[in-house]
Amino acid sequence: MAVGGDLSQERLLLAYSMGIFPWYSDGEPILWWSPDPRLVLYPEEIRISKTLKKIIKQDKFHLTIDTAFDQVINSCAQIRIEKNEGTWVVQEMIDAYCRLHAAGLAHSVEAWYKGGLAGGIYGVSMGKCFFGESMFSRISNASNITLVKLVEHLKTLSFDMMDCQITTAHLIRFGAREMPRDIFLKQLKKSLEAPTRKGRWSF
Repeated sequence: MAVGGDLSQERLLLAYSMGIFPWYSDGEPILWWSPDPRLVLYPEEIRISKTLKKIIKQDKFHLTIDTAFDQVINSCAQIRIEKNEGTWVVQEMIDAYCRLHAAGLAHSVEAWYKGGLAGGIYGVSMGKCFFGESMFSRISNASNITLVKLVEHLKTLSFDMMDCQITTAHLIRFGAREMPRDIFLKQLKKSLEAPTRKGRWSF
């Protein structure tokens, strides 16, 4: 959609309100995207496999929300670097989203195992829409469990949808579905009529 600009809070919130988000790599200018089709997960439509349900019942992980945002976003970047994969979670993005978190607009869910951070997910909240950004696992299924916990929390808050941005087979298995961008933007506009739940979240 556009190239350049900055990652100030004002510009990021304006972009999200228009269904646009930044996505770029080190050495590139800031690139702004608005995919068509768009992948969306409605909280009431989440699908949890029998295997994952069994793992959740084991209560293996301790789950928290908004207690280690900086660790989660840095881990999302670090784990991809360790695997020699490219990452869009560059330092400029990390700094910008940590500022959004400090302003009560970005949130994370963390999965802990034996005192260490095993997985997590983070994103941005505006109105009744949660914009999912990235997640990571250091232990199998840790990120999947944080995704389920986040969506369950969004359901209790009566959120309309979780924007998953780009289509992946992994998120499709959780019940996310594609929709034309124009329909997504209409639903987003309605969701943004609701007040934003700013501040630290709790379960």
